[in-house]
Amino acid sequence: MRQASLPLFDDDSGEGTLPPPPRHEVKASASLKSARSGTFTDNMRLPIHRWFRYSAGFSAEWAESVIRGHESGAPVAVLDPFAGSGTTLIAAEKVRANAIGFESHPFVTRIAQAKLMWPCVEPSQLRAATAHLIARARDRTGPVPSQTSPLLLKCYTDEALTRLLALRDEYRQAPPGDQAVKELLWLALTAILRVCSHVGTAQWQYVLPNKKKANALDPYLALEAKVAEILLDIDYARHLGFGTGARLIAHDAREPSTLPPAAIDLVVTSPPYPNNYDYADATRLEMTFWGEIGSWGDLQQAVRKHIIRSCSQHSAIERLRLDDLLGSDAVAPIVAELAPVCRKLEEIRLTKGGKKTYHTMIAAYFADLANVFRALRPVCKTGSRLCFVIGDSAPYGVYVPAEEWLGQLAVSTGFRSYAFEKLRDRNIKWKNRKHRVPLHEGRLWIEG
Repeated sequence: MRQASLPLFDDDSGEGTLPPPPRHEVKASASLKSARSGTFTDNMRLPIHRWFRYSAGFSAEWAESVIRGHESGAPVAVLDPFAGSGTTLIAAEKVRANAIGFESHPFVTRIAQAKLMWPCVEPSQLRAATAHLIARARDRTGPVPSQTSPLLLKCYTDEALTRLLALRDEYRQAPPGDQAVKELLWLALTAILRVCSHVGTAQWQYVLPNKKKANALDPYLALEAKVAEILLDIDYARHLGFGTGARLIAHDAREPSTLPPAAIDLVVTSPPYPNNYDYADATRLEMTFWGEIGSWGDLQQAVRKHIIRSCSQHSAIERLRLDDLLGSDAVAPIVAELAPVCRKLEEIRLTKGGKKTYHTMIAAYFADLANVFRALRPVCKTGSRLCFVIGDSAPYGVYVPAEEWLGQLAVSTGFRSYAFEKLRDRNIKWKNRKHRVPLHEGRLWIEG
């Protein structure tokens, strides 16, 4: 984001007088958009979605099209069991569908809940609260506290960090006020942390303190710009008459929910891929800034224990046993195919320097997703449809056909059938790759 030229969004309704996209913005073709439905790329020009870029996001326009396509006269009930930062829920609000989301990552849950508070905000109050916060922060002086986290010291200049900490401390000390205003201000401050850093902190990657970037925004100017963006988007959403009924529940999708039986018509989601991406580490900078963790080691208790086991850091810390995982009834429908893959990974890891626990990670991942399907089956109607945006993987070069095994697990829990729609190839440019196994990404369609 560049403060001088905030990205605008398309008014695809044909209504209103909001500004058109900048001249340099070229609309993607339908085929390119389809191929990118598993990414968050296009969302950064869409209202509300762009307030925070989460590494696990996927295309809101695609989610919106799926929800529209499922309409049959009666209101459609949509569920996203991996709601993340709220992509499906906000897309559902735009088409006025009933939507519920589950999210078990505590910090990301708060981000999504803050986004969904937009209908409750009085713009003048948010504008005034922002101005007051910045004015109070400017009055603070003094050096960076000696007990400041080493991660923050690596990521910011002294001047930037002093200003960010002043904003944070003044936010905390502000008297109780309107909750929606307070949460959106929290979100705005959270969202500017990376653009105010001079090191590698792009939203889609881990923090890279040794990688420098040319431009870092001033915290006060960045916060003003972010809040201005939020206010513009709220006006846009109200102008188009977005729905306001989406709900996010802090809930682990592996566990049975309190939703009524046969309540859901459509599931639109993108679960973690079995590709060793550490979703806990993805928000480490933000959680450190707010004091929710003190170090990388705190992530296990703060985040990982709540989420799908899709990275080797998680399986290693939990000291999982492969025999126990393969002996569970959760993976019984695929164990004949799963076991040889995991055994091979168990052997290969001993020849590698890192000795990563991919063997238990893969087994745990499919056990977790099996429990997700078990929890989904009772709440999905007969004739319901599920779409999982998913990708395969090949840890240590050993291929894992994720969509095939997930489809089999879904059918074993009572869903009728499944089919996979490939969208794009992955890992086909071999330079600097750890293995040369072609991979892909696509949509796993499951019929209820």
